[in-house]
Amino acid sequence: MPTSFFVLMRFFLRVDGVLIRTNDTRLYHETGTNYMLREFSTRESKIADLQNIPPAFYTDPNEIQQYLPIKLLQCEKLEFPDKESESEMTEPERTQRQGQQTEGTHVCRLFLGIMPKKGGKTASKAGEGDAPPKRNKTEPARIPSPLNFESPDSLFKSLISPIAPKDFFQDYWEQKPLLIQRSDSSLAAYYQSLFQFADLKQLCGRGVFYGRDMNFCRCVNGKKVVLNKDGKVNYNQLKKDFDQKRATIQFHQPQRFKDELWRIQEKLECFFGSLVGSNVYITPQESQGLPPHYDDVEVFILQLEGEKRWRLYKPTVPLAREYSLEPEDRIGSPTHEFTLKPGDLLYFPRGTIHQADTPSGVQHSTHVTISTYQNNSWGDFLLDIVPGFVFDSMKQDVAIRAGLPRKLLMDVNKSDYAPKQLSGFLRGLADKLESGQELRSADMKKDFITNRLPPYLGGGCELTPGGKLPKLDDKITLRFKDHVLILVEPHQEMTDVSTEMALFVFHSLNNSRAMHMMGAGEEEDDDEDETLKGRGLRFPLSHTEALKQLLTIETVFVKDLRLDLDTDKENLALSLWTECLIAVM
Repeated sequence: MPTSFFVLMRFFLRVDGVLIRTNDTRLYHETGTNYMLREFSTRESKIADLQNIPPAFYTDPNEIQQYLPIKLLQCEKLEFPDKESESEMTEPERTQRQGQQTEGTHVCRLFLGIMPKKGGKTASKAGEGDAPPKRNKTEPARIPSPLNFESPDSLFKSLISPIAPKDFFQDYWEQKPLLIQRSDSSLAAYYQSLFQFADLKQLCGRGVFYGRDMNFCRCVNGKKVVLNKDGKVNYNQLKKDFDQKRATIQFHQPQRFKDELWRIQEKLECFFGSLVGSNVYITPQESQGLPPHYDDVEVFILQLEGEKRWRLYKPTVPLAREYSLEPEDRIGSPTHEFTLKPGDLLYFPRGTIHQADTPSGVQHSTHVTISTYQNNSWGDFLLDIVPGFVFDSMKQDVAIRAGLPRKLLMDVNKSDYAPKQLSGFLRGLADKLESGQELRSADMKKDFITNRLPPYLGGGCELTPGGKLPKLDDKITLRFKDHVLILVEPHQEMTDVSTEMALFVFHSLNNSRAMHMMGAGEEEDDDEDETLKGRGLRFPLSHTEALKQLLTIETVFVKDLRLDLDTDKENLALSLWTECLIAVM
């Protein structure tokens, strides 16, 4: 490890009810080098745009920093004068150099970039300009992970080891439960580091609220009884209630606070191509938090602390699309009964009826439920793509544009003409699909890319452009390919006269970790078009091949991008570089 120093100077401004701003200057130098790196950044947000952030964060510059959009970022490399060459200078030359440095002109000053960021309306809107949250200074040092984070595939393979992914998807996925019991002390210690009861004290100090962040509940006579208090969670009161009322603490989406869960779930979202959420359940001995029920998600349960006794039952609604409680007299006898211990993993498909309790002799049980594939079925995909597919087909097929038979809508149940016609149209659409007609997703793809976790950078790193400004002779590579989506969509500024199509590049680099899987408010729904427009870079359709080139090739020279004009090549590279989507090699 080289001898070095790092200096952070921070200006913090809070005007109550108006805005919060930070100006940071960072200096870094390693012994043996002849330069120092300096970074200056400005972050700022109106108080009105921080409504979903705990007010306790407003007075702590270290906490609020991660929720303030970047307004300006400057990076410099400051080279020191060579001592030998300086000793050989004449007195006038030395005086001239000192004068230049006094005036602020540094020797070999290398300007790497000024990057204005697009301002978002609110910090809750998937973080227009949010930097990924830094690891909290009170979080314990990370235990070495037995999981393989080299790629999404390797992460999943190590998560379900020793079962091979091929066997898992062939024999278990959406079909039946899988129990993996392990006697591995290092894995158990790692699981415990993901979340434990002791973490609640620090998390409550950061400002968590009943309902939004945590539920306190217990199963009583086959029903879920919620024992939440109002407002902010007080740790001492929570601990007292936990001991006395014997209820379960359900902590919502802990990946917002725990870096290692963020790391795992971000990789799993890349693996599944679907949102991945999580909940932590902490249950005292001889207690049960939830009655028998089934979920609308694929479930992976990691046992973190203590032991939990599980009972699984045959689904009444296989691959269910919604959550539902099931009464004891309807579910019959369990198909599986077992006890999970630290380091164990349990998978079961959506629709699997289940219930769990903490046995006696165990102080408490803690497990995390990692879930995915909510509303991610073939049916959901058809609902998403068929309207656009029919609309596009109507432009080419006059038969589909023909009017309905007279009075059909008044007499639809008394005629077999309509079903026959519709069957013919559907067969024709199927033929077009098989012949290669392109499908356009209306919502599912954008919903995924705009609501998923941002890339996990680790070590409190912030997202910055990769390398110098790209020029024609530079070699570039697309960063975070799993977080980039290219769509052809109608131009936002289209008129009633014509529909102009354009190419849009969406990405999740600026998504808000703090709001991941927390739902959208009414205001956010109303402003959906503006939010998506702000996060989607728009290009002419002529840029399609150049963007596909970046997605499929590891590196490419800017001058070799598949565009006719050099100016278009440079402008495309610069637009992607500004969004931190490409790096200059």
